[in-house]
Amino acid sequence: MTIKVAVLGSKGRMGAECIKAIAGQSDLELVAQIDLGDDIHQLVSSQAQVIVDFTHPDSVMGNLDFAINNGINVVVGTTGFDDQKLAQVKTWLANNPTVGALIAPNFGLGAVLMMQFAAQASKYFESVEIVELHHPNKADAPSGTATRTAEMITQARTSVAKEPMPDATTSALDGARGALVGDVRIHSVRLRGLVAHQEVILGDTGETLSIRHDSIDRSGFMPGVLLGIRSVVSTPGLTFGLENFMDLA
Repeated sequence: MTIKVAVLGSKGRMGAECIKAIAGQSDLELVAQIDLGDDIHQLVSSQAQVIVDFTHPDSVMGNLDFAINNGINVVVGTTGFDDQKLAQVKTWLANNPTVGALIAPNFGLGAVLMMQFAAQASKYFESVEIVELHHPNKADAPSGTATRTAEMITQARTSVAKEPMPDATTSALDGARGALVGDVRIHSVRLRGLVAHQEVILGDTGETLSIRHDSIDRSGFMPGVLLGIRSVVSTPGLTFGLENFMDLA
């Protein structure tokens, strides 16, 4: 069966990569390319079954409202989802129980594995911090990947009753110790020449462990996007994180 796909944010760098990737698949058909200023009703007239959204945190919720309430499955790479936004998406999905929505902080298969490995390793180390590095056009900080990694690490450490991380800092410039998400400090770098990179640094007496993922080119996200498209059509409701569509047992 051929899946009809529309791309939102089609003129952006990720959107353009998605278009190339979808066009090269025999089981997928690109039926609409929509960007800022285009008529979103093309999603209906094109009979899209799945939308891929790599737009902007300011516009993504309107896109999802329209798609889900028109019975169209969604694969979302736009970041900036907090609990309130996720709750709203769940409400729309509850009113459209046949629709599936994948919201993924990262579509890089290596990045997903990095997050999983870091969460597991954090159970065995006293301390852990995250450094995430992105291009300067990125709208949010910290990144969705870093935030999700910190949440997963916090859950993993809580599950084994780890003690609070040591930190004797009593005087610091504002922001010097990064943003605190759960139990984990995140440090964000925005620099020309970067794409998307993250390093999780774990430490204990006498040793450190660094787990790092580097996205060298945006094409590296495409296997994950294609997996999301093929999986979401048969997975109603909200799926948060690409790892749920990967065999990680």
